[in-house]
Amino acid sequence: MIPHSEAGQEIFFDLSDRAKFRISGTDRIRFLNGQITNDLRKASETSAIEACVLNAKGKTDGHLFVSVWGECFFVDAEPDLQETLKIRLERYVIADDVHIEDITDNFSLFHVLPQQSPLPDFGRTVSVRRFAEPGWDIWVEAAQRDVLLQRLSSVFTPCDSHAAEVMRIEQGIPRWGHELTNEIIPIEANLEQRTIDYQKGCYIGQEVISRMKMSGQTNKRLCGLISLDGLPLQPGLKLATPSNAGKEVGWITSATRSEKREIALGYVKRGFNNVGTKLAATSPSAARSDVPTAGDSASKESQLIPVDVVPLPFV
Repeated sequence: MIPHSEAGQEIFFDLSDRAKFRISGTDRIRFLNGQITNDLRKASETSAIEACVLNAKGKTDGHLFVSVWGECFFVDAEPDLQETLKIRLERYVIADDVHIEDITDNFSLFHVLPQQSPLPDFGRTVSVRRFAEPGWDIWVEAAQRDVLLQRLSSVFTPCDSHAAEVMRIEQGIPRWGHELTNEIIPIEANLEQRTIDYQKGCYIGQEVISRMKMSGQTNKRLCGLISLDGLPLQPGLKLATPSNAGKEVGWITSATRSEKREIALGYVKRGFNNVGTKLAATSPSAARSDVPTAGDSASKESQLIPVDVVPLPFV
């Protein structure tokens, strides 16, 4: 699937399975701004912001989008965060007038990449950047999902989950459960410009983020990877130096085939993540020097897939 700006297509995605929350109460602004990495004042009823929720060590507890709806905030996140994100946020509601309601089943959500804003009567329309280009979220009550799906299909080209995943990887955009986990700091995932505001007030995990900004260094960084011999890459493969398969320097998080190339996203440690660095993708066992490998050294070398570190996005 080629992004519409190159193919002349206007496409839409069905994101109705995403976790959705409504946050209300008189303390909602102060509370939520103290939980997320971005500045809540940038969100409005017509524009959403992207942000992360961190723990005290600066690692990611969640990745979300926030918009304003009247006296409430609407939040959406990956389906896997439906239970854990609500629990994480409620943990810090102490004496605040804040109510966090799970509305996942109450609303359907679509994302459109058109040249102009969708028709206003499609539903509640919010400007947001989920991919490389700005797009539009459309929120409707769940009962109206099929009606809206039919209307969108008559105007735009639907993009299925596989095509959306290829497009996401091509654009180097991290996703919860793949590039984003409880062990990742947002800066490591290249989310600094998209999700972090250094001028806002305090939030949980801010000290770690500020120290990383001052040092200008990260222990690892999300990178683009290309298979040099055309062999498919897979999530979970370890990255090692070609001369020493036992020296693990990273791992692959997502992979796909794009324009006759086998590409992947992965984390690579500092010192090995410069563009043009040659690495080898290998199974976890082959990347450990203490694990015996059947056969001779040629057998072990056959498990290695040469890869090149390349800049993101791929396209």
